[in-house]
Amino acid sequence: MSGGDSRLSAELEDVRDFLAAHHPLDLLPAEEVDRLATMVVIRYLARGRALMAPGDAVDALTIVRSGALETRSPAGDLLARAGEGEAAGVRALLAGGRAVNRIEAIEDTLVYQIPASEFARLRAERPAVAYHYSPSGAERLRGARLAVGDGDASGLTSRRVAELLRRTPVTAGPDATVRDASSVMAREAISCLPIVEAGALVGILTDRDLRNRVLAAGRPPDTPVRAVMTPAPWTVPASAFLFEALIALSHRGVHHLPVVGSEGELVGVVTTTDLLRTQSRSVVFLAGDIQSRADAAGIAEALAPLSAMVLDMVEAGVGAYGVGHAVTALADAATRRLIELAEDALGPPPVPYAWLALGSQGRHEQTARSDQDNALLLDDAYDPAAHGAYFEALARRVCDGLATAGFVHCPGEVMALTERWRQPLAVWKRTFARWIDTPDPKALMEASVFFDLRVVQGERGLGDALQRFALDKAAGNGVFLAHLAGNALTHPPPLGLFRNLVLISSGEHRRTLDLKHSGVVPVVDLARLYALDAGIDAVNTRDRLEAARETGRLSAPGARDLIDALDFLALMRLKHQARRIRAGKVADNYLAPEDLSGFERGHLKDAFAVIKSFQAAAATTWRGGLG
Repeated sequence: MSGGDSRLSAELEDVRDFLAAHHPLDLLPAEEVDRLATMVVIRYLARGRALMAPGDAVDALTIVRSGALETRSPAGDLLARAGEGEAAGVRALLAGGRAVNRIEAIEDTLVYQIPASEFARLRAERPAVAYHYSPSGAERLRGARLAVGDGDASGLTSRRVAELLRRTPVTAGPDATVRDASSVMAREAISCLPIVEAGALVGILTDRDLRNRVLAAGRPPDTPVRAVMTPAPWTVPASAFLFEALIALSHRGVHHLPVVGSEGELVGVVTTTDLLRTQSRSVVFLAGDIQSRADAAGIAEALAPLSAMVLDMVEAGVGAYGVGHAVTALADAATRRLIELAEDALGPPPVPYAWLALGSQGRHEQTARSDQDNALLLDDAYDPAAHGAYFEALARRVCDGLATAGFVHCPGEVMALTERWRQPLAVWKRTFARWIDTPDPKALMEASVFFDLRVVQGERGLGDALQRFALDKAAGNGVFLAHLAGNALTHPPPLGLFRNLVLISSGEHRRTLDLKHSGVVPVVDLARLYALDAGIDAVNTRDRLEAARETGRLSAPGARDLIDALDFLALMRLKHQARRIRAGKVADNYLAPEDLSGFERGHLKDAFAVIKSFQAAAATTWRGGLG
């Protein structure tokens, strides 16, 4: 081919397979993709040849099959590049079918072109196509957001009864004696025995049957089981959801349900205890269990299901905001219980104090893998000579206990265990004043952690006084905020000039993306900037962005865009951690792009692009304070 247009019916199958493999066309019904394939015009562009120039009429959506296209403004500025599976000419089509920029091939390129009329029809009839080809990446990202906080973390509406079955059912025949059946139940440590005749379930013998129909009735041990069993028991299919089994048990007033397979065959038994045990991974149950423990080892045991709980929540559709609050609630519960145990051992505190959670715990944003950041805020009546030993011992018991429970010591030693972070209110005020008045790199790093403080236990008034002092001093402080903005911009999102993902180039995590430091942290930093500038006392990132919108520091669309970016990135991070937990690996933050679908990769780029634009705005808004 030499650059002209032609239709190659012999290649229709290849065209169809290519379209079906790339987003958003991969979401279309098969018959729709087949129809599109028959309409595609295949075009070859030699290197340097223009696809369109400013002012040209554009009558097709162009998708790169192989090669690459480059978009430049009329002034010659490089705007974008499109590679395999990516589209070109979208803006022109959405702007009335007239090109504004020049698009040309930067290497020999083969493209598929879908007629503009078909593109318009797809956008009108297929929401997935409409929001993917929205003019705004933020709008596309908004369309991709999953519901936050509306999932079923208990698993009752998402898990199947089959998941609870752990063994082949032990059975007996109806002519077995009560003595033999009881011996089987004792030997197998089971509370019920399904009764099977000719391969069919005919009854069930339970502990209650033995008590009420044998012992209480005075029947002899050689009584046949058929005389005392519960005949024709209610059953539940293995494919039923847990809530269906729970309703059946409650409605029938029984404690055992035989489970049958697709052919009606007995595959197991589910009990009330089995179903209640599934709730042992709920936040409320775990928090209560923590409170009942008498030492750090017991708290660690209570927290053992934490990773599985996070997995349940993610798979049930709970978003990062909900998961973060749930995990943090358990960290708080562990902290409070360890403080109570420490006070029981050491006696009442000699002066009032507040235990501060910092960083992700302070923001209610902990995940399955979080270290501890904390500090002790003491009343100004504190005397190091008289009281120092007590609070050092308390801090050691709590911090070491948290480490035992799975919240490892902070690598930077930002813990109450460190004497520097165990100070009276007056000293803390001087520390914050120094950070704000002399914002050197180390001060900025420390301030970023300590501005996210929250009282977990103790005198809340102490924490409120310190937070108010810090906010009043930082609010509107141009020089400090300029330096803090500069520090925030040291975490750029991994998005290259041509919207390509920039991966870690070496080391243990080579060829991956750091979703924490390159994705979530930049939004956390931006939200902190907005909050400090406005004197907002919220510490959760999402809450800070909402408050910044309410105070007018951030526009409503801007707040919505950043929240969408945060939710999507945090959800991708949680889903990645859940996949690792499911595979028996340690949860981390390093995601390989090949683990994502084309849909997810596209929206990941949209999220990074939103952050990048807000970082540029932050540089303009606050960095000017250094001039």
